[in-house]
Amino acid sequence: MSVEQPLWRALTGYRVATLLYAIGLHLLVRGEYAHPVVASVYIGALTVWTACTAGKALSAERCTVPFLAGDLTMALTGIVLTRYVASSTQLAEGVTTLPSIWTAGAVLGCAIKGGWRWGAAASALVGIASLLERGGATRDTVHNVLLVCVASIAIGYVVEVARASERTLARALRIEAATRERERLARDIHDSVLQVLAMVQRRGAKLGGDAAELGRLAGEQEVALRALVSARSPARDAAEEHATAAAGSRAGSAPGGPAPGAEDGAERTVDLHRLLAGEAGARVTFSGPGTPVRLAAEAARELAAAVAAALDNVRRHAGEHARAWILLEDEPDSVLVSVRDDGPGIPAGRLEDAEAEGRMGVALSIRGRLRELGGTAELVSVPGQGTEVELRMPKHV
Repeated sequence: MSVEQPLWRALTGYRVATLLYAIGLHLLVRGEYAHPVVASVYIGALTVWTACTAGKALSAERCTVPFLAGDLTMALTGIVLTRYVASSTQLAEGVTTLPSIWTAGAVLGCAIKGGWRWGAAASALVGIASLLERGGATRDTVHNVLLVCVASIAIGYVVEVARASERTLARALRIEAATRERERLARDIHDSVLQVLAMVQRRGAKLGGDAAELGRLAGEQEVALRALVSARSPARDAAEEHATAAAGSRAGSAPGGPAPGAEDGAERTVDLHRLLAGEAGARVTFSGPGTPVRLAAEAARELAAAVAAALDNVRRHAGEHARAWILLEDEPDSVLVSVRDDGPGIPAGRLEDAEAEGRMGVALSIRGRLRELGGTAELVSVPGQGTEVELRMPKHV
C-alpha cells in the first residue's frame, strides 16, 4: 500500500465532515444574512459538488488537476461571495465564510497531489480571496491564512519525502531481487560449469598433446568465468538487469500450475535423510537418525546442494584419499548437518583470498544457499586437523 494512501482517505473524510459543519453553520445564521437565498444556493451547490466528487479524493490517480481546480474554485467563490450575502453587522463581527473550514480540504488536496509548492500556491489564492472578503488584513484573517498555509506546506513536504522513500525502497527491492538471482546463477555455475572446466584442465594437463591445449583453453575460460561471477563489470550489470526482469517474469507467470519438475505445493516436504544418504561412498560415511527427517522441499534441496559442495571441496582440496563424515541431526526446531574430513585443514586467511580470486565455493555454494532460507553455515578448520562445516536449517522456512 502507498504511504500517502491514508492521507487520501483522511482527506475524503475531512471533506464530508467539514461539509456537514458548513451546512450546520449556515442553518444557524441563515436568518442573519442579507441575501439568504444566495447563501442557500451556494451551500446546495457545495453539497452537490462534494457528493459528486467524493471518489475523486480517494487516491492520487483519481485526483485529477481539473478536479483540484474545481474544488479550489468552489472554495474561492464561497469566500468572495460571503461579502455579498452577509449583512453589515456580520461583516463587522467577522462572520465565518460560507464554505468555512471546508476550504482547507481544497488546499490540502493540492498539497497531497502536487507537493508543498502546489499547497503554497493554493493557500496563497485562499489568502487573497480572504483579504478581499474582509476588505483588509485583520488579525483573524492573517491567522487563519497562515495556519492553512503552514499546514499545506508541511503536508506537501511530507508527501514528497514519502514518495521519494517509496522510490528508494522499490529500487532497493529490485537490486535485492537481482542480487539474489545473480547469486543463484553464480552457485549453479560454480556447481556445474566451473567444476567441469577445472576437471578438463587437470585431465588435459595429465594427458598432454592436443588434450593439454584443450585443458589450457578450459583453464582460461574458467578464470574468465570466475571473474564474471565475482567482479563488477558492465557485462555483470547487464546480467543483473536481465536477472531482475527474469525474476519479475517468473513472479508474474501464468497461474496454470507449477513449472515442470517443481513441487506441487509450498508446504511439500521431503526426506532429507534419503537425499544425504546418496552421498555415502567408499570414502564418505553418512550417519543419521533411524527415522525420516522431513524438511520443506526447497530447503532440503538447498541443504543437500550445500553438502555436495562441501564434499566437492574435500575431494579437491583435501586430496583423493581424504575421508569425510556426514552427520545428520534432527533437532526440535532445526536440522543440523555436519560435514567433517581428515584433510590438512584450511590455512588462516585462505577463504578470504579464495573469495577475492573469484573462487566462491564456500561463499556462494554453501553460505549463500542457506542464508537465503534463514539458515547458517559455520566452518571450523585447524591446519593439520581437518575441516568441519556445520549447516543449520530451520524447519519452518
